[in-house]
Amino acid sequence: MRLALALMLLPALAVAQEPDGFRMAQYRAPVPETLSGATVISAQDAHALWQQGAAFIDVLPRPPKPDALPEGTIWREKPRQSIPGAIWLPNVGYGEIAEVIDAYFRAGLDHATGGDSARQLVIFCLDDCWMSWNAAKRALGYGYSAVAWMPTGSDGWSAEDYPTEQLHPWHPG
Repeated sequence: MRLALALMLLPALAVAQEPDGFRMAQYRAPVPETLSGATVISAQDAHALWQQGAAFIDVLPRPPKPDALPEGTIWREKPRQSIPGAIWLPNVGYGEIAEVIDAYFRAGLDHATGGDSARQLVIFCLDDCWMSWNAAKRALGYGYSAVAWMPTGSDGWSAEDYPTEQLHPWHPG
């Protein structure tokens, strides 16, 4: 009986390994404890960086409007409560992104950092969200040198009872 229980718990105890490339599927799953080239931070670390004026990038995907809504239905997206001052760049954390999304992510990072690739960035999503891992890895590939990844995301931030505000997706211009 104990052996069967232990075998059932083994997958839950498994730690995700850092892949060589981007995560391509199952984006809400346990994440690695590392991201080569980035600093992995807690919500408390993020709060200290927030107080110091670091650029915060929220990469939670934007929910798509359902295709089969009856005519005349009003579509209201779920509000995004997040870290105050963060820039929400939705859909940039998928394993593969379209050229237009890549350009959007680059423009958003440039906006957030004022063109300074050495400015401290904090990239996050939700707890156990590979979108933030992918986005942080992508930012490193773009040449950003001070990338911090917060694996607990806005969930960890809220659990610490830090302030939040409603965000809207960033639009260039």
